[in-house]
Amino acid sequence: MRAIDIIEKKRDGFELTKEEIDFMVSGYVDGSIADYQMSSFLMAIYFKGMSDDESTTLAQTMLESGDTIDLSMIDGIKVDKHSTGGVGDKTTLIIAPLVASLGINFAKMSGRGLGHTGGTLDKLESIKGYNISISPEDFINQVKRIKLALVGQTGNLVPADKKMYALRDVSGSVPSIPLIASSIMSKKLASGADVICLDVKVGSGAFMKTLEDAKKLATLMVNIGKNCDKKMTAVLTNMEEPLGYSVGNSLEVIEAIDALNGNGPKDLMDICLTISAYLAIDAKVCKTYEEAITILNENINNKKALDYLALLVEAQGGDKKYIYDTSLFKKSLRVIEVKSKTKGYISRIDALKIGHGAMILGAGRENLKDSIDHSVGIVLNKKVGDFVNDNEVLAYVHLNEKGAFEIENIILEAFEYSNEVVTSKLILDIIR
Repeated sequence: MRAIDIIEKKRDGFELTKEEIDFMVSGYVDGSIADYQMSSFLMAIYFKGMSDDESTTLAQTMLESGDTIDLSMIDGIKVDKHSTGGVGDKTTLIIAPLVASLGINFAKMSGRGLGHTGGTLDKLESIKGYNISISPEDFINQVKRIKLALVGQTGNLVPADKKMYALRDVSGSVPSIPLIASSIMSKKLASGADVICLDVKVGSGAFMKTLEDAKKLATLMVNIGKNCDKKMTAVLTNMEEPLGYSVGNSLEVIEAIDALNGNGPKDLMDICLTISAYLAIDAKVCKTYEEAITILNENINNKKALDYLALLVEAQGGDKKYIYDTSLFKKSLRVIEVKSKTKGYISRIDALKIGHGAMILGAGRENLKDSIDHSVGIVLNKKVGDFVNDNEVLAYVHLNEKGAFEIENIILEAFEYSNEVVTSKLILDIIR
């Protein structure tokens, strides 16, 4: 078997066998296949695509390239969720304790965030003492004990994906639906959960800009999971404006705590409750969507879900007092107001521009070696559909040393207006 023959076969649009995909992936990991050959292979996939079977094989081959997490020692069904990324996306911080409060095992490993803000791990590290680095044994024991763990990836999980993604990033083959789906699902499958819910973002602040492409990606990921005997749901959600009001690490944790206290923004809560409900159904704790929503709301109102977040923080070395007293979070040196220069109904808030603004302030990183400033970010005062008068506050900017000169214009440019009320649909589709 030769790499060139496999590259040419895919270039000409033919379906590859499991043995051929295994040969390319394993060869690239062990160094017997060169960067330039794998780059050609990935570009052939970019142009010719892959069938569901090929994509499933690619995901399985990537996950088999390294360690996998064995959760079989934990009794009962184990669930996980994944978001394709968005601006203001603090859903895991709400969904994880909410689902655990139903007695469901929520075992999640996350990576660091690149781009506008940190990932879930960076947000959690704004809580004093929170330790994202615990051993696989402690990870499993913690889920056994409190039904919940949110940690950083450990060991040698999916090395093929790390190596292949780095090559895709510099060779122009990142926006390929089969490659995106296989990359995401290889990591989800390696993490060992029985039930997976995917939050697939759509719009200007998301990787998938159109609903058509998002549906293709979601359907493919659901099919890959189904082919690997996982219970799968994909929720397609609108990212044409930031999710919730807060963008920035500690600011998003505070908003998540407010949500678990029953004071969450409607858009954020609708997504979190929808994903949590489908996880509850597939974990066989609830029979219907309506039953799940009722119980989830009860556990918000009685503070049971909030207490599970405190349990999580305490179990991983953090100061749980932060969960009950958000004034303990580190504050930025200044908070400035950005005011409107026009009036009308807000028709759009460019999520990508808001995210870019947060990154300029120091809330995000361009590469993994950059440091995060947990205290900075942007808190919106208005959302799509709201009416704004001249000189009314659009957003509050929490800043330290970075971004003071650029941030006002960035925010003003993100807001678009209409003479009539504009409504937007939040949950665009659900694929199961």
